[in-house]
Amino acid sequence: MQRYLTAEVPGTGGIIKNSPEDFIVEEVPAYQPSGQGEHCFATVEKRGITTLEAVRRLSKALGVQERDIGYAGMKDAVGITRQAISIPRVAPEKVLALDIPGIKVLAAVKHGNKLRLGHLKGNRFEIRVRDVALGALTNAEAALKVLVGRGVPNRFGAQRYGVQGNTHDIGAAMLRRDFKAAIDILIGDPEQVSDERWREAISAYRAGDLAGSLALYPGHFRVERELLSRLLQRPDAFERAFHAVQPRMKRLYLSAFQSSLFDAVLEQRLETFDRVEVGDVAFKHENGACFLVQDAAVEAPRALSFEISPTGPMFGCTMMEAQGLQGDLEARILAGEGLTPESFNLSGGLRMEGERRPLRVPLSSASVREEGKDLLFDFSLPRGAYATCVLSEVMKDH
Repeated sequence: MQRYLTAEVPGTGGIIKNSPEDFIVEEVPAYQPSGQGEHCFATVEKRGITTLEAVRRLSKALGVQERDIGYAGMKDAVGITRQAISIPRVAPEKVLALDIPGIKVLAAVKHGNKLRLGHLKGNRFEIRVRDVALGALTNAEAALKVLVGRGVPNRFGAQRYGVQGNTHDIGAAMLRRDFKAAIDILIGDPEQVSDERWREAISAYRAGDLAGSLALYPGHFRVERELLSRLLQRPDAFERAFHAVQPRMKRLYLSAFQSSLFDAVLEQRLETFDRVEVGDVAFKHENGACFLVQDAAVEAPRALSFEISPTGPMFGCTMMEAQGLQGDLEARILAGEGLTPESFNLSGGLRMEGERRPLRVPLSSASVREEGKDLLFDFSLPRGAYATCVLSEVMKDH
């Protein structure tokens, strides 16, 4: 059960994402395009599609390979998002003239290099929370005041773990090289899905009816269908069957497991997540550099001014390790999974170096106003942070 940093403030309740206009995200770019170069930087507004789907549609419309198109951040399908996408060797005029379902091109300017993941400062959010409780505005303002003062817990949260909430468990099974468990978890639990045919397909697999399960799975469940096809050929060859999963998805599962361990560390450290202690690896918010805290009293003013923050682990085989009490906490959590840092030294392009992630992030330009029975929020977060971390603290309604 998640604890709240703002536990003393009553939640507003309410619902979000009732319509695309309820959830608007706009990237804050790291830099502006130069006006010269072989790449076209297009600012696009997409509605109801993911970033990868937007890239696919742009690729098809412009005759450019998907792998050559760049983007700074991954945005999901829900809501309206405005983000930059780079396209090589295409005139801005051609991009501006596009008419693609789900995508509106707002601007197009030449630039010299391809956009890469992380090439943004952060994101600005405009979110409507509908049908809130009585007194919600006062409580929302109080919660935001705490989050602005102490920082936002930098959780990944439920949206990181997939439709069935189990992607991190698949990653854990991969690290333990238990490929039967990885496939069992990937197929999932019928109680976690609402679609009747999908439920029946999972139930058939659990009953050992591989052929029946394959027949029930709709065609767009490509990974599940390929896994089942391979298991029908060799029922005990679980590692061989797991090769059906694309490397990109394997990395996603492993990353989700890293994320779950970070969330577990943050949960244990919540009361002191805005104070540095001896042995902490501190994060400099200005440039992302990390250093080991030797003297907590010396570094305390820097944490108070939000110049630095303590970090948690995105475990990997070369990650900078904390010491002291924080080091002990991280070691216990990793050992509890039956793993060591060397467990992340995988082959096949799946090696995970690991990194440090700040336990908190700054909340800036935060405001809330009332409109009838709704609350309208406006705030900014640095890249890699989730708006749901703010909303969960305010709404306290899962």
